[in-house]
Amino acid sequence: MKRIALFLLLMIGLQSCRQEVDTSTDSRVVFESLWKILDEKYCFFEAKNVDWDEIHDKYAYRVDTTKANSVQLFNLLGEMICELKDGHVNLYAAHNVVRYWKWFEDYAPNFNPNLEKNYLGTDYLISSGLNYKMLNDKVGYITYRSFASSISDAGLDYIFDYFRDSPGIIIDIRDNSGGNLSNVDKLASRFTDEKITSTYIRHKIGPKHDEFSDFYPMYVSPSPRHRYTAKKVVILTNRTCYSATNTFVSTMRLMPNVTIMGDRTGGGGGFPISSSLPNGWNVRFSSCPTYNSAFEHIEEGIEPDITVYLDEFDEIKGIDTIIEAARSFIKK
Repeated sequence: MKRIALFLLLMIGLQSCRQEVDTSTDSRVVFESLWKILDEKYCFFEAKNVDWDEIHDKYAYRVDTTKANSVQLFNLLGEMICELKDGHVNLYAAHNVVRYWKWFEDYAPNFNPNLEKNYLGTDYLISSGLNYKMLNDKVGYITYRSFASSISDAGLDYIFDYFRDSPGIIIDIRDNSGGNLSNVDKLASRFTDEKITSTYIRHKIGPKHDEFSDFYPMYVSPSPRHRYTAKKVVILTNRTCYSATNTFVSTMRLMPNVTIMGDRTGGGGGFPISSSLPNGWNVRFSSCPTYNSAFEHIEEGIEPDITVYLDEFDEIKGIDTIIEAARSFIKK
């Protein structure tokens, strides 16, 4: 009888625990695998005040009614990971990719690509991913729409020499959703005359939600080539400035001649990594949190120094309110 009672207690205990992940493609196994990977490796549970255990129980009962590798299961798991409200969290299958876009969808765009054409025209200059032109008031205007586009040292030398007689330059990075951090460092290094601590990073060192390494500093050193540190620089931002672009804004606001103008950035302050699920799907997620120079999270975005919104009446007239505010700021 004692053995039977012990066996029953053991079975009750096992049922109350999270199921162990194995290599089958059972729906519940896929669900538990995804939940456990994020439980042990995702980095923003505490920063975002997410109760991951509660979310497990919210979705677990629905999983048992789905089939492994089905669209229904994929959509259900996608719904679950979107509870993290993180644009760096994705679920990949052959037929689709889950993505969380509300970090910018619920906000005004504050950017109109048709207005950009009114300022650049068709005679602008191009250097790798940078488009640039001297506006009619001698203010320099540069657009950069993806940090995935390479930047050349020779190109930057030419650009800053080209604007040597300008009272200042505008760098428009609105709608730039990120890319390579090496391009962030290369561009930012042209705006400082001294080595600065730009950001801090921590690494996940254990399965608990609060197990992180110490803060490791990341630096930007001054470029040995042509730098632009004596005149005004205005960085234009909106909600779709994300990931590497968010890091660039956090770094550039440390430069004494730089002003951030426009709308709050979209955030994305975690370095993403990927893991595989038993059925062949893949999940990407934020694993290492980054912080600004004051040890503050940048996951939720960065406020501009000067907030300016695109005015709809200006739009009708072909005027970009934010660009015009930047031009006035540089010339005053």
